Amino acid sequence: MMKTQDQYLQFVRWSEEDGAYVGYCPDLFPAGGVCHGESSVEAYQKLTEIVEDTVTTAQAEGYDLPPASTRAMREAVPV
Repeated sequence: MMKTQDQYLQFVRWSEEDGAYVGYCPDLFPAGGVCHGESSVEAYQKLTEIVEDTVTTAQAEGYDLPPASTRAMREAVPV
């Protein structure tokens, strides 16, 4: 069974500005990145922990979570 937090798009990308990998979850944290890591794996591990904690806390406190509406996009490659 899929966990609630698995519905939310989570991704990591390199940030030249920060000099680190930055983790994002746009539906839960629309203001931007929420964690940093020296590697993409480290940043993703931190991100999944933050997302899980956010969802668990919101559910325990009876807060409504935003809908999971952000989807990964892929640029079209002309044939």
